[in-house]
Amino acid sequence: MSCEILPRDYPKISEVEELRSTYIANCVFNSFLSFTAIMLNMLTIHAIRKTSSLPKTLKTLLLSLAVSDVGVGLLSQPFYTSLLVKWLQQNNPDCKAYMMFTVIIIVFSTASFFGVVAVSVDRFLAIHLHLRYQELVTHKRVVVVVISIWLLSVFFSSMISWTAYDIYFLVDFLLGIVSLVLTAIVNIKIYLTVQLHKNQIQALQVQNVGQNGEVIANFARVIKSAVCVFYVYLVFLVCYVPFFISVAAETINGPSISLKRFSAFSWTLLFLNSSLNPLIYCWRMRHIRHAVMDILRNMPWFRNSETH
Repeated sequence: MSCEILPRDYPKISEVEELRSTYIANCVFNSFLSFTAIMLNMLTIHAIRKTSSLPKTLKTLLLSLAVSDVGVGLLSQPFYTSLLVKWLQQNNPDCKAYMMFTVIIIVFSTASFFGVVAVSVDRFLAIHLHLRYQELVTHKRVVVVVISIWLLSVFFSSMISWTAYDIYFLVDFLLGIVSLVLTAIVNIKIYLTVQLHKNQIQALQVQNVGQNGEVIANFARVIKSAVCVFYVYLVFLVCYVPFFISVAAETINGPSISLKRFSAFSWTLLFLNSSLNPLIYCWRMRHIRHAVMDILRNMPWFRNSETH
């Protein structure tokens, strides 16, 4: 992508005053959300590592997703905030700064995006394969998937420096749409299967709690984790779809004040996803929630408050 194309999304000097309140609001939101994304996901990473009841495959995928969310809070959001500040000062960054910003955001956002896709597919396979899941979905294969996700994210972000904008946008759009459709189909099937098996589990628990008791308990845990991933997907959809809409609208209609305002908030909403994911884990996964509470109880400030 040439440097001549990159600045077309910059606000013009004459537009800065009209966009000032939008940029200030997004600076405030991202400064706060950057902190929550870092702290909540670091806490979640520690909790996931301590949760022995989680399958290694699911644990690996959730850790990868949490690491990408830490990257969003640690690098992407501060970079975006600094870009907004420069625009407020009517000081457009040079091409290299904008390129670096774009590459950083694409790396972690793409890793987070495909992380949600991978977790959704994993829970779908866990529900539908039952006992064959452990045979087919091994930890080594999941590690390969995670490494592939990060390599793809790096490669995809590097494309912006050597590919024409139209080609890059077409690849971006098609890959995003295919992934969204695939994840939608998988999560709809997860939801329908969960509703079916909930009734079956309740019937089995009433009829037989003997030899099948452990099998029922294990499958109940799979269903709970699948429900958690379903909520992660719903939040992911709410946070990412407005961004895709803003990109498509700007490409079709060209940049305008209203679209630039919408685009700024769509970026912030996309980043918000990184702060919401750990909250969903704690809400829907009891073992992770207990691990988080244990970690917080061992914090010095918590122990000091209990002694007073």
